[in-house]
Amino acid sequence: MSTPQQPQQPSGSSPWPYGPPPQPPAGRQGRPSRVKKWLTHGGAAFIALIVGAAVAGGGEADGGADTAAVDAQAQPAATATVTAEAEPAPTVTETVTATPEPPKKAELPGPATSFEGDGEYLVGTDIKPGTYKTAGSDGEFGCYWARLKDASGEFDAIIANNNLKGPGRVNLNKGEYFQTQRCAEWTRVG
Repeated sequence: MSTPQQPQQPSGSSPWPYGPPPQPPAGRQGRPSRVKKWLTHGGAAFIALIVGAAVAGGGEADGGADTAAVDAQAQPAATATVTAEAEPAPTVTETVTATPEPPKKAELPGPATSFEGDGEYLVGTDIKPGTYKTAGSDGEFGCYWARLKDASGEFDAIIANNNLKGPGRVNLNKGEYFQTQRCAEWTRVG
């Protein structure tokens, strides 16, 4: 391994390869630069500070009397206030799984609370139990109604019946059959 060699200057020539060395500007020759002034004066001030501190708080150069007097004087207390930065609160993430609400069932039409026309109705299935009223006949022959224990059509199945010429009421119980002919609308009132 070889080391690079510096080119040698011919004897009697300038050590600067590109001509003579640079000269300070005119009028500044012999004056120290600002950096040198700062180093000189700053260094002296620093040394004076250290020596002064050693004498004031240091040893017992004068004996013990002066130090006791200095200690007795109130010394300024240095107070430093440090403000600690609060740590951010931890982030809490809560995952909530929503349970979908089941779709509401469409209410099936229950037993009717009003009806009209000729027919035979099962109380509790076709019509709601309760008290019903009618305005009476919807024609000239009168309104016939019958409460039946079954739908057999036999004469002994009749629990009660009536032939109305005007308004009327009937109380219907669950499980019975209600037969109506030539009557105006029946409406549940209780």
